[in-house]
This record gives sequence, C-alpha cells and structure tokens, in this order.
Amino acid sequence: MSGTTTDATASISIDIGEILARIPHRYPFLLVDRAEDFVANESVVGIKCVSVNEPFFQGHFPDYPVMPGVLIVEAMAQTGAVLMSKTLDVDPAGKTIFFTSLDNCRFRAPVRPGDVLRMNVRIVKSRGGLFKFAGQAMVGDRIAAEAEFAAMLVETPTS
Repeated sequence: MSGTTTDATASISIDIGEILARIPHRYPFLLVDRAEDFVANESVVGIKCVSVNEPFFQGHFPDYPVMPGVLIVEAMAQTGAVLMSKTLDVDPAGKTIFFTSLDNCRFRAPVRPGDVLRMNVRIVKSRGGLFKFAGQAMVGDRIAAEAEFAAMLVETPTS
C-alpha cells in the first residue's frame, strides 16, 4: 500500500484504494474519499466531496440539506484512523481501530451539498496502539467543526 509522491519533499497522497484497504468502512458510511499531506506520526488531511446524493440528505433536511454534525465528526475520526493505520503500517487482518473518546467538539458552520470538506487531523499524543488527535473540518477557509478525539487499535476475530 503506497501513496503517491513526486520527490522527497512532496506531500504523500492516499487514494481511495488504500483507504479501503486501511479502514473497514463502506458505503453508506465511508466518509473519506482521499487523503493528502500525510506525515507519519504527525498529520494528514482527509477529503470528503459532499454530494447531494448522500443518503442522509433525504431526511436532514429535505428543504435545506445540511450534513449532520455527528457525520462530520465521524469523517474526522475516519481520517484519524487512516493516519493511525498508515503510521503504524497496520495489517488490517484481525485488527480494528475504534474511536474511544470525543472532547471539546464544536460545530461552527453548516456543510452543504457541493462542499469539499477538508479534515485536518494531527496526532497530539500516541502510546502503543492508543492515539489522541486534534481535528478541524474545513470548507474553504471556514471551520465547519473541530474536536479532540482518541482511537485505539484492537485485535478482532477474523471470520
């Protein structure tokens, strides 16, 4: 699983194929389309292109579609899981990254169809399989949401 780079100082991008290999989420719950600017043990920027075809817009809200805040936070958490998985170079077979805490969550602006949501996620602290993150979800130059959250790597049974 490799990202794309053009030289030693170029940013590392993570395409949808690698995201699908690193985290278990699938439609309709996969909320990261790609990632950019990956720096191991530091940060990544997750990208979600928000389409009017998202299933949650049918009920939230039909006359003024707004992405639910809980899904914005989930998109940040999935971005953190991609960062964590790639940093640890996790073989996903038999392992899952679980979201464990959420603190200081604030919603600042609505996310609407046509927006490109950029989740800037950085590692605040890590110890073994436990990571603490700080994230901001941006649309253009405005903050849509921000939060601190944590995740842990756990062994899961394979079937």
